[in-house]
Amino acid sequence: MPHRKTDEAGLTKRDFLQVMGASLPALKLALGAQPQATSASSVKDIKFTPLDCAAHFNASPVDVRPAEPMLTPTGARRFRGIPFTLSTGGDSSLKTWIALARSKCPWVTSRLEIPLERKANYICLAQFCDWDPNEQPGPGATAFEKVGQELARLTLTYHDGTEHMQPIRRRFEVNSLTMPWGHLCFSAVPHRPDVPRRLTDPLRNALDWGDLQMAAWSGDYPAASDDQTTLWIAATENPAPERVIQALRFEASSEEALFLCGVTLFHGQDHPLRYERLASLRIGLPQETVYEENRWTADVDLGMVARIYPERDFQANLWLASPVRGVGEATSPGSPRSLVIDVVASRDATLTVEDKKTGHRYEFPMRPIYENSEAASKGRATGIQFLEPRKTWLHGRVMDRETGRPTPIRIAFRSSDGRYIPPYGHRTEINSGWFQDYGADIKMADNSFAYVDGTFQIELPVGDVFVEISKGFEYQPLRRKLSIEPGQRELTLDIARFINLRAKNWVSADTHVHFLSPSTALLEGQAEDLNLINLLAAQWGDLFTNVGDLAHGYLSSKDGETLICPGTENRQHILGHLGLLGTHANPVFPMSASGPEEGYLGNPLWSGLCDWADACREREGLAVAVHFPYPTGELAAAIALDKIDAVELWPEQMSEQFENLRFQEWYRYLNCGYRLPAVAGTDKMGAWVPAGAYRAYAHLGTDEFTFKSWAKAVRAGKTFMSSGPLLLFEADGRAPGSEIQMGSGGSIEVRAQARSAVPIHRLEIILNGRVVASRREDGGVTEIKLHDAIRTEGAGWIAARCASRLATPGYRIAAHTSPVYLTAQGTELFSAPVAAYMMTLIDGAEAWASQMATRPDPMQFQRILQVFKDARAHVHARMHRHGVAHGHA
Repeated sequence: MPHRKTDEAGLTKRDFLQVMGASLPALKLALGAQPQATSASSVKDIKFTPLDCAAHFNASPVDVRPAEPMLTPTGARRFRGIPFTLSTGGDSSLKTWIALARSKCPWVTSRLEIPLERKANYICLAQFCDWDPNEQPGPGATAFEKVGQELARLTLTYHDGTEHMQPIRRRFEVNSLTMPWGHLCFSAVPHRPDVPRRLTDPLRNALDWGDLQMAAWSGDYPAASDDQTTLWIAATENPAPERVIQALRFEASSEEALFLCGVTLFHGQDHPLRYERLASLRIGLPQETVYEENRWTADVDLGMVARIYPERDFQANLWLASPVRGVGEATSPGSPRSLVIDVVASRDATLTVEDKKTGHRYEFPMRPIYENSEAASKGRATGIQFLEPRKTWLHGRVMDRETGRPTPIRIAFRSSDGRYIPPYGHRTEINSGWFQDYGADIKMADNSFAYVDGTFQIELPVGDVFVEISKGFEYQPLRRKLSIEPGQRELTLDIARFINLRAKNWVSADTHVHFLSPSTALLEGQAEDLNLINLLAAQWGDLFTNVGDLAHGYLSSKDGETLICPGTENRQHILGHLGLLGTHANPVFPMSASGPEEGYLGNPLWSGLCDWADACREREGLAVAVHFPYPTGELAAAIALDKIDAVELWPEQMSEQFENLRFQEWYRYLNCGYRLPAVAGTDKMGAWVPAGAYRAYAHLGTDEFTFKSWAKAVRAGKTFMSSGPLLLFEADGRAPGSEIQMGSGGSIEVRAQARSAVPIHRLEIILNGRVVASRREDGGVTEIKLHDAIRTEGAGWIAARCASRLATPGYRIAAHTSPVYLTAQGTELFSAPVAAYMMTLIDGAEAWASQMATRPDPMQFQRILQVFKDARAHVHARMHRHGVAHGHA
């Protein structure tokens, strides 16, 4: 960028604007041209004139504090984007400051005049003052803090003989080198800048994780790793910038010293420390250039860059028409030709974008961008685009179309270019790490959502905005394009059911949720149209979560339609995990056994799965094999001994929905005659999955909704699990969980129906693990039915399942009913290979417990080992009845 020669009187405001005029490549780009690399000089070089005050330094750190000298920054430095020329040395005996005071101390002066002969709009000072002991008074102290104490005066003397005086006051323009929390200045800022951070940035130490979640670190106070001294940066406005300043005169007003470290003239129009609100800028990359990871950096001198990221390929029409709504989608940046930069800056700032691959730098004066924000926001062909130049604050409501009342929902707003805009009180960037962000926010794949209670407040850009709303599986998810008007204050949207299973006394439940507070779980449950969330306390080594919620029992919504039920997940890393649900504020402890990552180092094998399940049932709870079948150790023994009330299933994320170990293992146990109803839970442990993304529907019959009636329906097998479709099934008019008495063979009439907001592509009838009837819809439908007659032979089980080919990362769309059981006189459903497999698992679990586990007291240890003996005897007896030798299939 060309450097303009100036006269010795410096730059006038008009000169400054001319230098930043239309000849600059950056302004050309702002008005529509493509970027051009700048030369070594830049507009930043002409905004400031740092003064060399070395000849006036009269005090050293040793002079001020001989026993404990405190050093301050030295050399050529930029503080909050303002360049200062400070002292050159770091030796505590060197003169590094100008000390001003009404004192006879030999190293202070009461008056200093700095010849100038220049123009300036602001005088910028880097300074500090003596400590005020009244800021931390002792017992019985009555003195006030010296807030507003005048320490010195700065006088601008002009060529025409006139003067302008500005006081320098404690806690206004200056403060001490160190200060307690809450004692900041009114008209000055610490020299340290605020620092934007990303959630994925490295931690400075192991305790910084919480600070990192704020996405910005304040420069107001020094971090433990920083220099603990603070310089105070103030900017005094010159009321006559058109006049040449002959000199700057500093005069002491107090016996307490003011220390000047640096003085800089600023030639911009606005206060250099006052920033505009956060703005998003779209910057077109140079021709033949595309975005590459870590290639581009951005910086702004008077301000900060909050974020820099590639523009996403948001195609509004395709997004609106997508059949996958409310479940999260992956968005590909493709080869974007634009960057989006979120920046907060002074109007006189300069934004610099650097191509690290080529070394080219592109500069953008911010003033013409701010002042032409409306023009700079028009059209995508411009080199720089001011996104969201106008915004308006709205009070929003989402109404249930049936009830006419606000209803809790999951909601996401997008700008016209696809960026997520959260309601107030919700995060822009959501941390989806384990045990890291468990507020009322969700990030599914690349899509973020906020949970609101049906009302919200939000600031939206004027113009086109897009909204996505979802509420569980029975409401039609909504995507709409909105037009926000200038000055608009209200926004009302609605959402409607396409089916109401609750009216037929079905209730939905997530059997497995962690970490949420009960009240947040209640909001999330209502927004996801869940009737029950089982919020499970757990032990993770020396970490215990949700244990404090157990004693308070259930939390219910006002209408009684959503219930939060604290329970426990009892875990052992070899034997297995159990969800112990509804134990009535009487948890089964200990929750983990025998070492990491479930128990702590050296924890003994306090309990086995069967002990836990028995204790749960004594409390009228429900024992669920969570994330079935992993781990598989003692689970086989618990199933053999009828300790498991239900198994928790979900479609595999990385494979075909049902052709995987989860469902195949379930089929094996069913084929061996063990009755295991299906439920579903998310195992939610972070913001990557909403509660109820995998859920179980249970039919209560004529019972009212309570945990007890829900558990009764689950034990009876009146369930289906789902990640979206609503699947109803009958065999000979009998619902899942029922029995049909068969002879040696016969025909069964089956009816299955599935409805879904996401298109379904197949519906199947499963007999003893095999597909015996199916219907496929290659184009996908939101409702599919199947009516057929199935030929059977003897005992068995029959169920329905359905699936969609559509998927998002980590999320598959499917549903599966619990079985209808077929019984035949004198026969027993049995599988010799499964029995042999169970024997092997029982042997393995016993081997681990007896050989490897840290042992509890002898009586308890023998009780645990007895479980394996009892389970082995049970399976062996069944093998014997079916003529299978022990250990042979």
